[in-house]
Amino acid sequence: MSRSIKHLLLSALLVSAGLIGAVTLTAQGASQIARGAEIAPVPLDMKGLNPALVREGSYIVNAQGGCNDCHTAPSYAAGGNPFLGQPEQINAPCYLAGGVPFGPFVSRNLTLSARIRTLEQFTDILRHGTDYRQPADGTPILQVMPWPVYGKMSDREIAAIYEYLNAIPLINPRPAACTVS
Repeated sequence: MSRSIKHLLLSALLVSAGLIGAVTLTAQGASQIARGAEIAPVPLDMKGLNPALVREGSYIVNAQGGCNDCHTAPSYAAGGNPFLGQPEQINAPCYLAGGVPFGPFVSRNLTLSARIRTLEQFTDILRHGTDYRQPADGTPILQVMPWPVYGKMSDREIAAIYEYLNAIPLINPRPAACTVS
């Protein structure tokens, strides 16, 4: 076999492998976007937002991030706690409105956070734990939020979370029913 044919075959093989990889990654992203639409526990208002980014954010928040566990009080509706062997039912009226105590700290209202912060500020919160609320104890870094983990996300993933939080219903002020003691 001539040298030029070997180079041609090798080039074709490399291009094919690249195309297969690109198709696989595209399909995986499409799958996460579709799944994000399926698992959003509240209606989404996508007016003025990127629907694919909103759905990807839903996938990250609801299938990977576990945000509901710390930012919804209580996390599950009555009769919907999977840890008690019940079919999962998220507490939609309090979804991501915060109010869960962690010692002296209380989880933040995520339905409000993305609406009062720019994407740049939101990214800073997730990457560096910056606490823009100037807490009374003077600690400028979030103490309970696992921002060192979320800070490793890509810019696109953080933007998707931000877009999703802007699409969920705003709960402000947080109702008294949306707290645990």
